[in-house]
Amino acid sequence: MRLSRYFLPILRETPKEAEIVSHRLMLRAGMLRQQAAGIYSWLPLGERVLARIEQIVREEQDRAGAIEILMPTIQPADLWRESGRYDDYGKEMLRIVDRHERDMLYGPTNEEMVTDIFRAYVSSYRSLPLNLYHIQWKFRDEVRPRFGVMRGREFLMKDAYSFDIDEAAARVSYNRMFVAYLKTFKRMGLTAIPMRAETGPIGGDLSHEFLVLADTGESGVYCHRDVLDQTVPGDDFDYGGDLDAVIAPWTAYYAATEDVHDPERFEREVPEEKRLHTRGIEVGQVFYFGTKYSVPMKANVAGPDGVERPVHCGSYGIGVSRLVGAIIEASHDDDGIIWPDSVAPFTVGLINLKPGDGPTSDAAEGLYDRLTKAGIAVLYDDVDNRAGAKFATMDLIGLPWQVIVGPKGIASGEVEIKRRATGERETLTIDAAINRLVAG
Repeated sequence: MRLSRYFLPILRETPKEAEIVSHRLMLRAGMLRQQAAGIYSWLPLGERVLARIEQIVREEQDRAGAIEILMPTIQPADLWRESGRYDDYGKEMLRIVDRHERDMLYGPTNEEMVTDIFRAYVSSYRSLPLNLYHIQWKFRDEVRPRFGVMRGREFLMKDAYSFDIDEAAARVSYNRMFVAYLKTFKRMGLTAIPMRAETGPIGGDLSHEFLVLADTGESGVYCHRDVLDQTVPGDDFDYGGDLDAVIAPWTAYYAATEDVHDPERFEREVPEEKRLHTRGIEVGQVFYFGTKYSVPMKANVAGPDGVERPVHCGSYGIGVSRLVGAIIEASHDDDGIIWPDSVAPFTVGLINLKPGDGPTSDAAEGLYDRLTKAGIAVLYDDVDNRAGAKFATMDLIGLPWQVIVGPKGIASGEVEIKRRATGERETLTIDAAINRLVAG
C-alpha cells in the first residue's frame, strides 16, 4: 500500500479526551474516530489490526472444535423474558421498540438466542458435544464510557457457547476453551493470566477471566511469577482430566478488585521472591453455568437411556476490539506503538527518503514490488516530506520493520533496516535485506 494513496490521518497533538496510552496512540495513529461516547469508527489502519486479531481468534476457535455461525445484533425481548434475564440485566441493555410495538434489544450477549437455535434443531445426545461461536458487534450502555476501546459501549466480541449432556462433559468443553484462550493470547504476543472470577449477569458458579499484564490495567493482580513461564498445552492435551489439574498451574492467586480471592492465601503460599504484584486488563472470560438457560428455555435432549434432560452449557467471550487497546498498553514506548508481528497492520514500513530522486525511487519501487510479491504487507512511504516526519510516523504506527532507502545508501547498493521492537539497525544490500524480511 502506497502512503500517498492511503487514508492515514495522523495527529501530531494528543487529543484532550484521551486518558490512557492506548487511546492516545490509537487516535494519534489514525486508527479510530469517536462518533459518540464509547462508539468509534475504525479507520483503515485500525481495521487491519482488528482483522488480524479476529483471524487469530477464529483459527484457535476452529482448532478447538467450535463451529462458526453469525447471529443478529438485534434480539427479541421475549427470549430474554423466557430465560428470566430481561428485567434483571439492568440499564446496560439498550432496549428498543420496533414499529409494531414489539420489544427488542441490541444484544449485549447471546446465551438466549443461541439456546433458542440449539433447541430448534438438536434433540439427541448423539449430536453432542456442540460448541457454536460467532464474532459480532455488541452494545452495552456503559454509564461512563472511557479509555477508548478499553471501555466502550459498542465493541467487537467473540462469544462461543457449548452444549453437553452432563456436567462432566461440560467441564471438558470448559477446559478445552480455557486452553484455547491461552493459545490465542500467546499468538498475539501476550501473557494472559487466568483467575477465578465472579459470573455476574451471565450466571453459574464457575468462571475465569484472562488478564493481560499492563501497568495501566484496571485490576490489581497478585500471582506467582512462575505463571509467566508456564508452557501452553499442546494439541495432545487431555482435556478430560480433573479441572484443577488443567487450570491450577495457570491461575493467579488474587485480584484486588474481586472479593472471591484471598490475599492471605497469596501471602501464605507464595514465597516472597516469587510474588508478582502488578495490574491487568481483562481481555476474555469463560463461564460454566450448567442448566441456567436450558431449564427455563426447555433446551432438552434425549440421553442414552431415552430420557429427556436439560443440556449443560458454558459461554466463552473474548474482547476482540478491546484486545487492540490491550496490546498497545502492553507494547509501546515513548515514540508510539510496537506491534507484535502477528497482529501488525503491515509488516514493513518502507521509507523513501527522497521521492523524485531517480536512483532512490527506483530502488524503493523495486523493494516494494519484490516484498509485495513475496507476500509481505508493506506500507510504502512515497510522500515528499521531511525525513524526521517520516521516521516519527513510522515509529508512531509501530510496524515491526522499517526499511530506509536514501541516496547515500543506494549509491553503495545498500539500505538500512530497523527492528521497531528493539531499535536495532543494520545496513544490508538490497538482496540481503529482502532475505532478512522474508525470513522474519
